[in-house]
Amino acid sequence: MVLVARYRRHMEATTTEIDWNRELVDQLDWHWNHHLRPRLQTLSDHEYVWEPVAGCWSLRPREQAVSPMAAGAGDVVADFEYPEPQPAPFTTIAWRMGHISIGVLGTRAANHFGEPGSVEYESTEWPLTAGGGLALLDRHYEAWIEGVRSLGDDGLQRQCGPAEGPYAEYPMAALVLHISREVIHHGSELCLMRDLYRTTAAGSEAAAETAGARS
Repeated sequence: MVLVARYRRHMEATTTEIDWNRELVDQLDWHWNHHLRPRLQTLSDHEYVWEPVAGCWSLRPREQAVSPMAAGAGDVVADFEYPEPQPAPFTTIAWRMGHISIGVLGTRAANHFGEPGSVEYESTEWPLTAGGGLALLDRHYEAWIEGVRSLGDDGLQRQCGPAEGPYAEYPMAALVLHISREVIHHGSELCLMRDLYRTTAAGSEAAAETAGARS
C-alpha cells in the first residue's frame, strides 16, 4: 500500500496538461522541416519527370496523356483514372508531388480553411519543372499547416462536415492525423525515388551532362 501511494503521488507530480493542437502541428511540421523538405531541395527537372518503368502516370502535356481521366486547367495534366486500375500504375516524382500538393493538402486546406471546391485536379495549372512543383507543394503545405494551427481544441473536436463524404461525422483531429500520415507516407516515397534515381544510369547520365555543361 505504501508503494502504491508513493506511485500515485509521483504520477500526480509529473503529469501535465497536453496542448493537442500544438502536438499535432509539431508532428508534421518537424518532419517536414527537418526531413522531407530538405531532401527535395536539389530536385532537377529531369529527375522530376523521370519514368523508371514503362506505363508510368505523370504530369505531361495534355496531348500526351496516358490515362482516360487526365485532368488539369491548362495544357499540362495529371494522369488519373477512377477507380484506379489494379494494380495501379507506377507514378513519377512529379505525379506524387502533385498528389501531395492537391489531393492530400490543397483540396483539404481549401475545403476546411479557405474557399471550398476551389482546389481540385481539374482547376490546377500543373508545372513541368521541379521548381514549379516545389512551389506548388510549399504553397499548399503552408495553407494546410496554418489552417491546422488555427483550430485550437474546439476546432479539433468539431466534425469534418460534408466535404469529407462518409467521414463527415469524424472529428477534425482524425482528419489532421490522416493528412499527416499521408504526407509522411508519400514523402517517404519521394525520398526513395530520389535514392533510386541517384543510383541508376539515368541519374549518372544527368549528373554527367550537368558537369559537362558547367565545364
